[in-house]
Amino acid sequence: MLPAAMAVVALSAFVSNEISMTLDRETSVDSLGACQGVSRQGNRIFLYGDREVGMIREYRLDHDTLVYLNKQIKLTENGQDVIGHPTGIAYNGKDPVFIGNSVRLNKEGTAWKAVIYNVNWEGLQKTGTLDGNLINTIDDDACIQGTRPEYVKYNNKWYVATADYGNKANEVRLYDPEKLATCKKTSEPGVLVKKFSCSPWVQNLHWIADKGVLVLIQNQIEGRKWRFTYVDMARSLEAGQMQVLKQVDIDKRADELEGFTFLDKTKGIAVTSSRKNNVNYTTTIW
Repeated sequence: MLPAAMAVVALSAFVSNEISMTLDRETSVDSLGACQGVSRQGNRIFLYGDREVGMIREYRLDHDTLVYLNKQIKLTENGQDVIGHPTGIAYNGKDPVFIGNSVRLNKEGTAWKAVIYNVNWEGLQKTGTLDGNLINTIDDDACIQGTRPEYVKYNNKWYVATADYGNKANEVRLYDPEKLATCKKTSEPGVLVKKFSCSPWVQNLHWIADKGVLVLIQNQIEGRKWRFTYVDMARSLEAGQMQVLKQVDIDKRADELEGFTFLDKTKGIAVTSSRKNNVNYTTTIW
């Protein structure tokens, strides 16, 4: 019998050999500006982008096509754009809902403003704006370059994971959602719980609960080309650096991959910032 440590390595190697992805179909969805991500909440699908203001629009999946439900949220307060560049919606159905906002302050990408907003998600959908629904504004000063919140589970507890976009010192960080909900800065004591280093150009995160796998949705180079990195999250947190199960590059597309979600065990949606072919359907084989 293999020792426990060797068994884990063997399992990871097996999973690594088994993961493959294909791009099945390319479609275009309008009125989002540059699409920044996708959030699936049960049977509801939300696409978000940076139109004239930050925007979230709701869709349903009809067979293999997204149908717009004539429901949109403008991420404004008193008519002013607040979350102009949404970069993640952390939702798990029971804990506070967080929306990220990452803004590059200089063309070199060495200065960023990263903010996480605790929002009344139910109220936001009813009124269609942040007016009366913005609970707390958090300076994500523990970040290195940008923020992209996503709920994950570690040791049977929910955390809000986020990651950096740049090309050096990148990390995936886990924040305590209760402390995050009320803090003013993520550098405050107890907010940051654990972290691990990761590879560059992470645009978004997607948590696969039944596998304990975190998908880093990435670019291969800055702002270009598609990369999906499947990471064993528990082992990564224990090691302090990402433990890769499989890295999948889809070289057919040279545009800017921004977000991804699974629709079921194998089918998924990948979104880009392009005006055309910005919503794409994938198949993953495990």
